[in-house]
Order: sequence, then C-alpha cells, then structure tokens
Amino acid sequence: MPGALNHLKVLDFSRVFAGPWAAQMLADFGADVVKVEHVKGGDDVRRMGVPHLGADGNPTGETSSFLAMNRGKRSLALDLSKPEGQDIARHLVAEADVLIENFKTGTLARFGLDYQEVAKLNPRLVYCSITGFGQTGPMKHLPGYDPIFQAMSGLLSMTGIPDDQPGAGPALVGYSISDITAGQYAVSAILAALNHRDAVSGEGQFIDIALLDTQIHAASHMAMNYLSSGRLPRRNGTASQITCPWQAFDCADRPIMIAIGNNAQFARFADYLGLQGLAQDNRYATNLSRVQNADTLIPQIAAKLAGKQADACYAELEAIGIPAGPLNSFDDVFRMEQVQERGLLKEMQHSSAGPIRYVTNPVKFSGLEAGTDMPPPCFAEHTDAVLTGLGLDAEQIAALRDAGIVK
Repeated sequence: MPGALNHLKVLDFSRVFAGPWAAQMLADFGADVVKVEHVKGGDDVRRMGVPHLGADGNPTGETSSFLAMNRGKRSLALDLSKPEGQDIARHLVAEADVLIENFKTGTLARFGLDYQEVAKLNPRLVYCSITGFGQTGPMKHLPGYDPIFQAMSGLLSMTGIPDDQPGAGPALVGYSISDITAGQYAVSAILAALNHRDAVSGEGQFIDIALLDTQIHAASHMAMNYLSSGRLPRRNGTASQITCPWQAFDCADRPIMIAIGNNAQFARFADYLGLQGLAQDNRYATNLSRVQNADTLIPQIAAKLAGKQADACYAELEAIGIPAGPLNSFDDVFRMEQVQERGLLKEMQHSSAGPIRYVTNPVKFSGLEAGTDMPPPCFAEHTDAVLTGLGLDAEQIAALRDAGIVK
C-alpha cells in the first residue's frame, strides 16, 4: 500500500533526537526524506547511544540512538559553511515541501538558509525550527538537552520518590521524553501547515517549536491541576496524585501495577481482596475521598496483595475487569503475545550492520502503509544519488568531493 505522504519531499537538517524523530515519522508515512549531515562526521547521534551489535556479537559501527531516529532517510554529507554547499542546499530547498532544522537560533541565517531567505526561493515551503527555547525570549540563544527540559518544565518536581521516603528525590524519565514530545508536536504542526498550504493559502510558513514549551504543555492535566487549585504536584513514586488506588503494589513474587478508574471498579476490587464494605465506607466511597485518605487505604490493599502471586493476581483482576499489568522489562515486552500480534517488532537489512531488529511505526491505517523497510543510512550513503537528482554529473560530484564540499 502507498504511504500517506508519498508526494512530499522533506529536508532534514536536524541532529540528535527531536528533529530526526519528526523527520522519521514523516518518512514512515511515505515522504522522501533527505538527511543533510555535516561533512565531518555527520549527525552527533551517530556517536551517542550504545554500539549496535551484529549477529556475531561485535560492534557494527552503528549506534542504537542513530538507528532509532533515522530509518527511511537518505544521507547527504554537505559543508554548509562553504558557498558551494549553500548553493546545493538552496537547490534542494527549491524542490522541497518541508524543511526541519534544530540549529541554535540564528545559525542558518549566517548561511543564507533562514526562513526569510529560503521562502523567496520556495514560497510553498513549510519550515520547522525545533530549538530548546524557541525563537523569542531571553533564553532563545541557549542550547539544551532533554534532562534540562525535564528539570525546567517542572516534570522532575512530580517524578520520583516522595520526600518522606527512603531514596527521596527526583527521577529522570527513562527516555528522552522532551525530545520525543517536541518531535511529535513538530509532526502535527507540519501536517497542519501543509494542509493549510494546500487547502487554504497556497503558501508555506515558519513553525517555531521549543522543547521547553512542548514539555510544559505536555504536562497537561497536572499543570491544570496546579492552575485550578494552586496546589503544587509532588513526587509520588508510582502512585497517581489525582486517582486512588492507581500505583504499583508488591505481590509475593514481584510487583503489579493496578489502576482503578471509577467507583464500580473499586467496589469489585475491594470484594476481590476480601475487604467487603470498604467501598461503602465514606472515607473510600469516591475517588476524591480515596485520594484524601490514601494513607489508610493503601496499607490495607498492600497487605492483601502481598500474599498473592503476580501472574495469578493479574489473571484474576483481568477476569473481573480491573485494569492491571506487570512491570515489564524490554525482554518481557517483546515476548508479549499482544506485542507480537500487533507486529511492533520487525527486522530490516542494514547495508553495514546486517539484519537489525527495530520497533516499527505503531499507526495502523486501513488503506495506507505506515512504516518503512528502508534502513537508517550510513554516513553520506546517498550523496551521489541526491546530487545526481539535482542534475550534477559524476565529474562535478567528484570535484565537490575533492574540495571537501561533500563527502
């Protein structure tokens, strides 16, 4: 089946996570994505993450992080600091629908590749800039990485162990949540801008995405809880601050996560635990009262679950319609029949790393394809092909390579 975006050409000038993630999503949806990398070594993420191991257990020269963010793209290595490199970039821009970049604010203007300049070449271009702090404000010039935005957005103020418990303190979310979140906002904004171009204005536009902004916005209901009540959220371990019981409990062998979403579920759960009458107790009859009296409710639940085996408990809760699940590690995740049935884990052939397993795009269309079997590119793998597509011949490409303009 065709991809939804087969008609689009995307230039990915971005590096590391947020921008490449957004460009990869567009590639998964069918867009032709050219990844423009620095001629000296390429994207920094080629040196981040763990070494990807081949079938023989030896490093392949690729890294986990690059492989995670760059499938479906073609790699062009280009020196944007040279006029000849800028000229090639402008020819690519003239044919593109979308440009994604995450240089520090003002960097591409030095090369004549800022939106104001390239829009003169291609008024239909949707130009998406992803930076730490955005294009305005007193911090616009500052760089930043995911943990900075987890900290500054307030996320770490509500993630981790409560102050009155052993090991108290914030805990970093275990993946680059600020980058991935910003990338997802970028995809949505790009698609909205393309729709506006094609259905309304006939022109592209500039999109300003800031990691700090998107991480604050993604806090959503927790930020609104504070704005509504004036009460600051707190670190609460695995427990919800607004719903109870909604946390991990220790069974006899290992933990289980339980999430009670309404009063009817709580009544069935209490009966299952042998705590008859608990759901009728005024202290626990509603979610708000359960949250307010969690200090007396949770120990009663924990004592009952402590004697149960996690797998049996999970099956029994499933049978009575109580949302619950095991605390899986990734080896557990990829053994799950549900995950296998959904086809999330796939394998593709990489030109240097051999067969690589990866998590495919999770979107399921009824009449379109999502995901790609085109592997992440080796550094500068497609330089000749991209330049040939611009009309350059072999002699011209060789001259550019000899001059260090391309790799």
